[in-house]
Amino acid sequence: VQLVESGGGSVQTGGSLRLSCAASGYTSRSSCMGWFRQAPGKEREGVARIDRNGITTYADSVKGRFTISQDNAKNTLYLQMNSLKPDDTAMYYCAADLFPLCRSWEDFYYWGQGTQVTVSS
Repeated sequence: VQLVESGGGSVQTGGSLRLSCAASGYTSRSSCMGWFRQAPGKEREGVARIDRNGITTYADSVKGRFTISQDNAKNTLYLQMNSLKPDDTAMYYCAADLFPLCRSWEDFYYWGQGTQVTVSS
């Protein structure tokens, strides 16, 4: 199983980015998939997740700004990030659970290597 993130970069406050996570050896639409982030000196936090039924959950800090989605045909997970803030600066990781319905943020099993997002003021 391999999860490969892309789409990170540097933007100014208020800008947008779309992250992608390509899954191989794994059918992403069959499981809960999520995006996490970790800023320097901080713990990793769950940002958004989506289950096989399309039900989504977001961290309070990104509600209304970020949208998680997936393209089943491409086996790819996305995170559209709008109205970015300096506090969104972090390494962003894609993750997959073993089960179709999302459980807790701690139950994700497969992880990608991450893509860096930097938001400047």
